[in-house]
Amino acid sequence: MSGEREVASRIDELRREIRRHDHLYYVEADPEISDFEYDQLLAELQRLEASDPSLVTPDSPTQRVGGEPLEGLEQVEHAVPMLSLDNSYSKDELRAWYERAARELDHLPSGLVAELKIDGVSISLIWVDGRFERAVTRGDGRVGDDVTANARTIRALPLQLDGVSGLLEVRGEVYMPRRVFSELNAARREAGEPEFANPRNATAGSIRLLDPRLAASRRLGIWCYAVARGEDRRARRHSDDLRWLEELGLPVSPGWARCDDLDEVIARVDHWEEARIDLDFETDGVVVKLDDPVERAALGSTSRAVRWAVAYKFPPEGRTTRVLDIVVQVGRTGVLTPVAALEPVRIAGSTVSRATLHNFDEVDRLDVRVGDTVWVAKGGEVIPKVVGVVTSERDDDAPPFPTPTECPACGTAVVRIDGEVAVRCPNPVCPAVLGSRLRHFVARGAMDIDGLGEKLLDQLVTEGLVTDAASLWDLDSDRLAELPGWGRVSADNLVRELDQARRRPLERLLFGLGIPLVGERAARELARAFGSVESLAVADEEALVEVDGVGPKMAQSVRRWFADDGNRTLVERLRARGVDPRDTVDDQAADERPLEGTTVVITGTLSRPRPEVARRLEALGAKVTGSVSARTDLLLAGGEAGSKLDRARDLGIEIIDEADLDDRLRQKGVELWSR
Repeated sequence: MSGEREVASRIDELRREIRRHDHLYYVEADPEISDFEYDQLLAELQRLEASDPSLVTPDSPTQRVGGEPLEGLEQVEHAVPMLSLDNSYSKDELRAWYERAARELDHLPSGLVAELKIDGVSISLIWVDGRFERAVTRGDGRVGDDVTANARTIRALPLQLDGVSGLLEVRGEVYMPRRVFSELNAARREAGEPEFANPRNATAGSIRLLDPRLAASRRLGIWCYAVARGEDRRARRHSDDLRWLEELGLPVSPGWARCDDLDEVIARVDHWEEARIDLDFETDGVVVKLDDPVERAALGSTSRAVRWAVAYKFPPEGRTTRVLDIVVQVGRTGVLTPVAALEPVRIAGSTVSRATLHNFDEVDRLDVRVGDTVWVAKGGEVIPKVVGVVTSERDDDAPPFPTPTECPACGTAVVRIDGEVAVRCPNPVCPAVLGSRLRHFVARGAMDIDGLGEKLLDQLVTEGLVTDAASLWDLDSDRLAELPGWGRVSADNLVRELDQARRRPLERLLFGLGIPLVGERAARELARAFGSVESLAVADEEALVEVDGVGPKMAQSVRRWFADDGNRTLVERLRARGVDPRDTVDDQAADERPLEGTTVVITGTLSRPRPEVARRLEALGAKVTGSVSARTDLLLAGGEAGSKLDRARDLGIEIIDEADLDDRLRQKGVELWSR
């Protein structure tokens, strides 16, 4: 009996300790122990709970990983409606709100609170007697979705609040950290999936996923900003509520401040307009609230928004221009993507005439229409995107842009899978889908067939000479030479290039096949693990998930792809034409992978293209990621390195150049590049 008590006591001790470290890491950003030491604590707790499952409780840190997929999200009515905020876009509008409040109160407000406006998803959180019970999205303000299973996976959110009795309802904003968003989009880009438009879209999709395990992998964060109900509430003012929530260990929206008057608020606004660039989450303004609940009650609310608070919105970044048209592109997986055709405008050193709108949810959110004046910025200083609309300059008769019901290329009715924002053409022989798949198949990083650009591929498809990837090896130089714009030399060169492409490595073919979720890195690992398309095609999910970097979702995608009759026929047609590369199953010795376990980020201009450098580093055992974080071991910096270099210096991460890395590898008997 004493042994059982000792186990229970140790479990309680471990839970308290892990919760404390979660708070230090995810809320305070001031960890006391290493990731390894944390993992050891969690592993011990898992072992003890496994020894006596009756001791497992819903608020245990081991229960955050997410349970089984849900069949759907339950609709829940809010006991206290989650109303909206009116917006102000200038200091004059902010002053007008303040003066209107003073007139209605018949005196100046006794105090204000200025908080960062987090660009995420509003949520209601409920604890009962200190135990986390329910999380519900804002929805329409009166009814939202029950997302309790996904909210439990948010590490910053305490599942147990000590010293709280009765019911406590807290309002917060779920968000995706910028570094996580960058890594997520890099993975989606590599896998050929549509990227999320912004962290808010990614958050909205993640918190409503039906699979809590996938939600857990998105590493969402949360900031709490208000108490809606509290039987044990001791605070009188809103600022007192925020301090109380901090004392309870909840992650309270950072940078909030109580201000005596509007001048102090404007000083906070000016500060955050500059300082927000250093935050690891998106914020698009400052929320200004009356601090006194009596004054709040006197001002009341409309049916839509409270009158005792207002959101000051920061001016959008970028430049303004006009939307000439919105065109819909069809990708290789059938995803329809809206793109804005713009009056050319100079942004960050280049002329921009097109900007992605990402998906039709984003079109609706922005309410962008043909003819609108819009703000355009470069996401990550690279990809142009529309970030705002100047609605005051819109023509009165400008219609909203509709979500397509049919594919613009083939007329097939589009489909939308539950839980996804993407609208897809399901027609496997859609000419736009075929063209996009072929462009991917011949591209650098895939089969790398030089001389087959978009126009030439479209010509071959139109002429009926190419119907799928395998048919490329049926091309005849005599027939090609007869086509407009070709000639004997061009035809012979292409046929020769196709013959050489038969000998491309297996990883190139696997990536070129366009298996959903399988990017270059995953294709490389699958090639090493299975050695041939034939072996991969018959691998079950259990064998697939044993491969480094392959999770259950990717394994399911691979199985579905090879289960499709059309895809199996394509593989057979490629094999019949001699496109069947074989790799030796990877048994590379440890001394040939000296960077095993090292996380590397690449920045700046190097002697070779970054994808080639990344592939070489991965072959040497490294894990190459796109953004610098506390988990980065090494920054490989070339010429003209940018913000990643500054970030690495701030975090104390080791920084080396190519020559340093080559010297280090040669000491271990390996060269970065063969001489």
